Amino acid sequence: MNWFIFSASIIAFVVGLIHTVLGEVLIFRKMRRNSFIPTDGGSVLKESNVRILWATWHALTAFGWGLALLLFWLARHSPHEGTYSLLVNIVAASMLAGSALVFIGTKGRHPGWAGLLIVAILSWIGG
Repeated sequence: MNWFIFSASIIAFVVGLIHTVLGEVLIFRKMRRNSFIPTDGGSVLKESNVRILWATWHALTAFGWGLALLLFWLARHSPHEGTYSLLVNIVAASMLAGSALVFIGTKGRHPGWAGLLIVAILSWIGG
């Protein structure tokens, strides 16, 4: 076990958790109008802007957690133990999660979800 990398994976996960929780509590809670997805940007942001901000915020967390899983795996294995497929699948899953968040957050109106989905699919095919 590589304790440095293991520690980095735990920290990456915790940072992602804090990012998501604090974003919801400090930012997005104030922008909700009795719905799961925040939509109230006041006089500054349109609803679509708030939706993509929320989706992007949580997509970043999904990517961070994917990297945390990658680090966790790397901490426990030799770099020569079939790493290619596993690494590709973790990246693909992270991209898929980010795609879903952007799709849900923007009702499919922001093209970012499609790009992330394509990356996920191509990663799985290539892996």
